[in-house]
Amino acid sequence: MKYSSRMLVSTSAMAGLIILIILAPESEGAISCNDVIKDLKPCMNYLKSGSGNPPAACCAGASALASAASNAADKKTACGCIKTAAQKTNPNSKLAQALPGNCGITLPVPISPTVDCSKIG
Repeated sequence: MKYSSRMLVSTSAMAGLIILIILAPESEGAISCNDVIKDLKPCMNYLKSGSGNPPAACCAGASALASAASNAADKKTACGCIKTAAQKTNPNSKLAQALPGNCGITLPVPISPTVDCSKIG
């Protein structure tokens, strides 16, 4: 009899845990700096000393970033990552500003070492 009640309690606890997992809201801020850097890495040479149109791989990465940064938390995370990377790499500001338009996309975050990420969202 004791074994049955333990089994029932254990099964009930497991069922409760499964229900909590299913009903839990998705966490915000799923994007990481690694994602942002990976997406924009093909743009680095272009942003430092490029000319003309950005390479196709750069535009593909920027487009992937634009799609991934879909909520306020992701946009703020992406902003901080881009700001830090821009401070380290010092991209050409004109090329950085023109990148989204040259790729035919809208980035939710400017590529700038001086962007105010608190205003992003």
